[in-house]
Amino acid sequence: MNRFSSVLVANRGEIAVRVIRTARELGYRTIAVYSEADALAPHVQLADEAVLIGPAPVKDSYLDPQRILAAAQQTHAEAVHPGYGFLSENADFARACAEAGLVFIGPSAEAIDAMGNKGAAKRLMLEAGVPCIPGYQSPEQGDATLQAAAADIGVPLMVKAAAGGGGRGMRLVENLDDLATALASARSEAENAFGSGELILEKAVQQPRHVEVQVFGDEHGNVIHLGERDCSVQRRHQKVVEEAPCPVLSSDQRAAMGRAAVEAARSIDYIGAGTVEFLLGGDGSFYFLEMNTRLQVEHPVTELITGLDLVALQLRIAQGEALPLSQDDVSLSGHAIEVRLYAEDSENDFLPAAGTAQRWHPPSGAGVRVDHGLVPGQVVSPFYDPLVAKLIASGPDRETARRRLARALRSTALLGLPNNREFLLDVIEHPVFAAGEATTAFIAEQFPQGYRPPRPTATHLLLGACLQYREQARQAGTARHRTGIGGWSGNRRLSTPFAYADADKDGGTSVAVEERCADHYCLTLADTEHRLQWLAETEPGCARVDLDGHQFDLVYSFPGPGEVAVQWRGRAALLCNTLSAALALAGDSGSGTVTAPMHGSVLALNVSEGEQVEVGAELAVIEAMKMEHRLCAEIAGTVSRVMVGAGEQVAAGAVLLEIT
Repeated sequence: MNRFSSVLVANRGEIAVRVIRTARELGYRTIAVYSEADALAPHVQLADEAVLIGPAPVKDSYLDPQRILAAAQQTHAEAVHPGYGFLSENADFARACAEAGLVFIGPSAEAIDAMGNKGAAKRLMLEAGVPCIPGYQSPEQGDATLQAAAADIGVPLMVKAAAGGGGRGMRLVENLDDLATALASARSEAENAFGSGELILEKAVQQPRHVEVQVFGDEHGNVIHLGERDCSVQRRHQKVVEEAPCPVLSSDQRAAMGRAAVEAARSIDYIGAGTVEFLLGGDGSFYFLEMNTRLQVEHPVTELITGLDLVALQLRIAQGEALPLSQDDVSLSGHAIEVRLYAEDSENDFLPAAGTAQRWHPPSGAGVRVDHGLVPGQVVSPFYDPLVAKLIASGPDRETARRRLARALRSTALLGLPNNREFLLDVIEHPVFAAGEATTAFIAEQFPQGYRPPRPTATHLLLGACLQYREQARQAGTARHRTGIGGWSGNRRLSTPFAYADADKDGGTSVAVEERCADHYCLTLADTEHRLQWLAETEPGCARVDLDGHQFDLVYSFPGPGEVAVQWRGRAALLCNTLSAALALAGDSGSGTVTAPMHGSVLALNVSEGEQVEVGAELAVIEAMKMEHRLCAEIAGTVSRVMVGAGEQVAAGAVLLEIT
């Protein structure tokens, strides 16, 4: 028996919070690790102890095995839970834990190795009789060999990196004339991402579903499966929505796929939680894709339909106990759907984003679960994966779960940084998804031009103008019951104008705000008057208002000068008052202080002290979340101070240089 009473969680964010909570409930002493960027993160505060393991970059902290092992030694930890990502599928780390006398809560290093290379894994699965996609998976990697194999397979085919995953090193080839280019680009990307340029080729299964089976094995030779999850809604081969069970799988197909998954795990003496992934064709045939030798991001949907705590099960198995249930004991009840809330710019090809979560209000209600590691005011760093939360809804049937999830998304508020909440809502409410017909081609087919959220409504404009009026009054130190203003009337009505240039295609819409008395406003939009009463501030950034006799809640924040973000009925709008912007420009021709717009690295510094610059001159380039941000001069003058150099890491708001 591998008895232990303390667990170090070698991860961060929502999965670290998730593991720590279950471990604490079961009586384990919990230890968190954190980088300098995560010093105040929720997983750090939740754990019994926490150890700083280095600066923000992952290679110097969460991906450094020696720092993790040193933290375990310092805190006398007895076991390590790797979560997912980072070192969770690193066989060398699993070995190092064992050599250090630590229980690695996961499979053996040999099992991780066996499934860590897609080519080797596929060869093993063919030997075990698991259905595999026709293709080429041999170690010989010469271009001539690969081209000959491709000709035998035929198009369309997939070129895939043998190591790693996440869609990197993957190319679809629909014409053999394009094969050479696909091989070169996939190999280069794979080498950069995984340190290995080995490739495999597979016949492309057109518009399949991505279906995976949760498996568990113990040290006593028992292996079971806990049903399947449908993860077909993806973009760039990254999962966005997951559900259990698969809406189109018959009971016979479920049993056959479950048996194949169990055989795959049994063939490598698998211990712990793992996931065997398959492609499901339109004809009902399925093929082995890969095996993830860890807990999956989407494990909550399996928990909700089985009633099992998978982290608790991992801990029991790691202790050397036998599985507490047999295959016949596994029963699936109801339906569950999960969406991944990312900090990303949905309108800009879903590029990762960073910023401050000025408002974070997770949903609640029957059948709703939220796994997250976020608090209001927290900075979402560019150094890590942009996943900030998972929203999961369950119900007795798929439609109830889907409807609950849509409501949960509408009542979720994350203001202050770009995120994909509204995109997720449009996916969940899309007729194709609602009918259970989404395949891996769903996003490309239903959003062929990318994603564009609905434009702000008239209600958004009215609310935004009133909010900005109140904020201006607060900043001016003016009480609501202003002598000579509140309740005042005379020959001329006093009103404050607001204009929002991006409000409509015709060039903007203006709103005039007049305060009639305390918390009562008259708002004029397109020559129509509206009455708004501010009923209550239910909590910071949340309010109850009455607009023309209609009461409702709203969430808001003020991201920057002249800006207001307001969310109503699940739709958020970021509005910029062009009148205040114009006044600011008239009073200030620009700033001579240049600051970092977000956490990142100084990729290039194009000026030096004493140099003359003109308005618009490129001063520096900041790299954050794999994007380049070019900083230009707002005023003409002389560079008087330079505080950073190329290659340095900088925090959001840090002063980079000054122009006099």
